[in-house]
Amino acid sequence: MPDSFDLIPVKKTINCKGKLVDLSQGCIMGILNVTPDSFFDGGKFGELDVQLSQVEKMLHDGADFIDIGGFSTRPGADEVTEDDELKRVIPIIENIAKKFPEAIISIDSFRAIIAEQAIKAGAAIINDVTAGEADPDMFKTVARLQVPYIIMHKQGTFKDMQTEPHYENVVREVIQYLSFKIEKLTELGVHDIIVDPGFGFGKTLEHNFQLLKHLDLLRILGKPILAGASRKSMINKLLKTKPENALTGTIAVNSLARLAGADIIRVHDVKEAVETLKVINFYRETV
Repeated sequence: MPDSFDLIPVKKTINCKGKLVDLSQGCIMGILNVTPDSFFDGGKFGELDVQLSQVEKMLHDGADFIDIGGFSTRPGADEVTEDDELKRVIPIIENIAKKFPEAIISIDSFRAIIAEQAIKAGAAIINDVTAGEADPDMFKTVARLQVPYIIMHKQGTFKDMQTEPHYENVVREVIQYLSFKIEKLTELGVHDIIVDPGFGFGKTLEHNFQLLKHLDLLRILGKPILAGASRKSMINKLLKTKPENALTGTIAVNSLARLAGADIIRVHDVKEAVETLKVINFYRETV
């Protein structure tokens, strides 16, 4: 029996450097933060050999994409210069491309110069948590590079986004925001656009779960959906726990997101997410 979101035509493939990636069965994006201050894994993967070991583990566990980030976007995180961000992300991208040539790498950055250098180093996807807001050159850069581009909704700045976020209707406003961005990108000739509702970015606990409950409504945009709630505050606040103890809650949220139509699940824990996806897909195919 098809789910309601299956009735809305959504592009199910993205072109990653000439490789057509099928998203129809859902894909897992493994997170590698090469930062000292990320909210969960900050400082864990500072050395290159440790980074490569983690990438190897994620690929072995079934990750479809590896998302590399060198700038923490948690509320109140320290600023990072362009030079420092480049020094953090380019070496690991180059080494992944060399050691694991089949790996599909995503660069998690809102700076056009970082994104472009990362693509040149071997990345294939740009993941921008500001949807072009932070760098006026980003949209034109994406159009010129012709790579898949993930746009995320965020209210406010990184420093103030969790200070009393307010919406009249969070689901409608997120859809309107993403629709506007899609229109601008389409005008520039960008073909592969992925939308992310931005769990935890300028949202209260209630806002996050309203978006999760109505995630299927984002299908109206006609684009693949990425859900990134791994070990975030929407889980920790609800369960009164810490990120290091939030795996069970993460699995629950990922399950709900996939059932609601998420095509890519962005996670810290790849093995558990892959197994979750297998169960959800089998369930959907047999009922």
